[in-house]
Amino acid sequence: MSKGKGKAVAMVNNESNYGQSSSEDEQESEEGESAAQRFQHRLASKKVNVAKARDAQQHQAINDFFGRIPDGLGVKVWGLNDVEQLNLCFQGALGDCMYYSPYSNTVHVRADANQAVAFKHNSHQREKVPATIVYKYAPHGLPRTPYELEQLYKYYANEHVPHHDCVVTYMLISVLLLFTQQLDISLQDHTMQVLLSDPLYWDLKNPIRGLEDMDLVKQ
Repeated sequence: MSKGKGKAVAMVNNESNYGQSSSEDEQESEEGESAAQRFQHRLASKKVNVAKARDAQQHQAINDFFGRIPDGLGVKVWGLNDVEQLNLCFQGALGDCMYYSPYSNTVHVRADANQAVAFKHNSHQREKVPATIVYKYAPHGLPRTPYELEQLYKYYANEHVPHHDCVVTYMLISVLLLFTQQLDISLQDHTMQVLLSDPLYWDLKNPIRGLEDMDLVKQ
């Protein structure tokens, strides 16, 4: 009897070990298939990201150019390489809420202009670009290419944008639109024509809420 019990215990142990080994093998097999699937998923995602990046570069290349500078608006020679740019002064027609710097051919909304001019006055150097991401998308304030215009709009439309930046971006797009609407088509550059032809830019929601925000744009 004792031998039989001993054999029975041994058989139970063997069956248990055999079953456990089979379960581990199945788990390893499943993990292997899951890893392969994850690899394929990552590979597919990488291809999609590469395609999106390529399309974005092509889109920027198509839209990030100035086009011909129209006769009559003026040319500003700027930079170390004496690059010809459209003179963004627009013959002083931008209004009191904007400030034009002839040193950098840059247009600032009034609140940012106060900081820029104060820096220039105190340091006797070219004005400092205000600490706002707006000028990352449009380095000269007013958008000079369709791509800069598009990037400004996307930044303005982002609900997480700081309110100050939203007001500044709104003013830059709106003032350029208002000025462009008064120009003959022969005086409009490529960006102005895009601005007038795309209704996306026509009726921007005014983010100026009251007297507090008027301090951002008043002289």
